Amino acid sequence: MAFYQHESAIVDDGAQIGPDSRVWHFVHVCGGAQIGKGVSLGQNVFVGNKVTIGDHCKIQNNVSVYDNVHLEEGVFCGPSMVFTNVYNPRSLIERKDQYLDTLIKKGATLGANCTVVCGVTIGEFAFVGAGAVINKDVPAYALMVGVPAKQIGWMSEYGEQLDLPLEGNGEVVCSHTGERYQLTGKLLSKKT
Repeated sequence: MAFYQHESAIVDDGAQIGPDSRVWHFVHVCGGAQIGKGVSLGQNVFVGNKVTIGDHCKIQNNVSVYDNVHLEEGVFCGPSMVFTNVYNPRSLIERKDQYLDTLIKKGATLGANCTVVCGVTIGEFAFVGAGAVINKDVPAYALMVGVPAKQIGWMSEYGEQLDLPLEGNGEVVCSHTGERYQLTGKLLSKKT
């Protein structure tokens, strides 16, 4: 086995877990899950069948990654954050055929206790603050806080807030890395 599995963890037959990944205490990974290399699944994490988790993701304690949730490379899921997969659940009505896809793009951070309502896409290197509720798509590099979440700024790939307005035209350099970012209208991109 090329990954570490704690003796209390359950990994169902068929699950694919990449090398150097760590599956900690009381984790349950369902058989259809596809998990990349260098992933950390903290204590009491659940991973559904129709889930993909990219390389180097960190999923902290008490997170359930339900069917139709897809994490690209380097996503951080803070402790006890929540994903959903049905928009209008009812115990007495079966809605498994109504699961909505949720996509979290490369490098995004989902803060502790935030909630991501199904059917949204969170852009590359976006940063969702602790306790926020995401109910619509989030642009790349956006800093989102509140209930429901609103954008209050922009974040660098390094994870520091950038000194830019929410919209307009401008350019800024990350003080930690020297990388340059370009704001055009309501979209931020990293210059190469």
